[in-house]
Amino acid sequence: MSDWKMDNILENNKVILAGRVDSYLVFSHEMFGENFYQFNLAVQRLSDYIDLLPVTVSERLLGGLSLTQESEIIVEGQLRSYNKFVNGSNKLILTVFTREISLKDQDIKNPNQIYLNGFICKEPVYRTTPFNREITDLLIAVNRAYGKSDYIPVIAWGRNARFSQHLEVGDNIRLWGRIQSRIYQKKLSESEVIERTAYEVSISKMEVVE
Repeated sequence: MSDWKMDNILENNKVILAGRVDSYLVFSHEMFGENFYQFNLAVQRLSDYIDLLPVTVSERLLGGLSLTQESEIIVEGQLRSYNKFVNGSNKLILTVFTREISLKDQDIKNPNQIYLNGFICKEPVYRTTPFNREITDLLIAVNRAYGKSDYIPVIAWGRNARFSQHLEVGDNIRLWGRIQSRIYQKKLSESEVIERTAYEVSISKMEVVE
């Protein structure tokens, strides 16, 4: 793959997060002799709500960086997805794949930023909440190197929701927003309910690529 094509793909998916390490580093997987670890990053919103976001990092990036719970860090990378077979069905797993990591040495004006350039791959679903907020649910396919794609759940609010409900499968869009975590309850049986966490991108700005 030529350099300019690789650069273009890297530009399709950009994430910058600043927050506090909220869990121990846990071994995730090994690839070509390189070990990868996962941890949760606590990122605070203006509303003081804390998003707990999954981060994956290579041991080579960690280098001499000693990360512990409570470490304040900045992570730059991409939002990646993969399918995992859980309890008899495939589940879409999201994680922030780290390209750069450093200790935070100053306040960040916007600690949760994401930019995506991708394609609508599922019919948009428009709905309203019990508080009459308008929402449209989207699924975006973002190209990655070597013919792969990341499938990322996205939600649009208000006027963006009204606009995006008319988008069609295959439409190319650019969007800016934040990654958020959301706890929900899943009913397993009449007597058993468990809490799970969903991750999605909340849009602040979007446009169609003509």
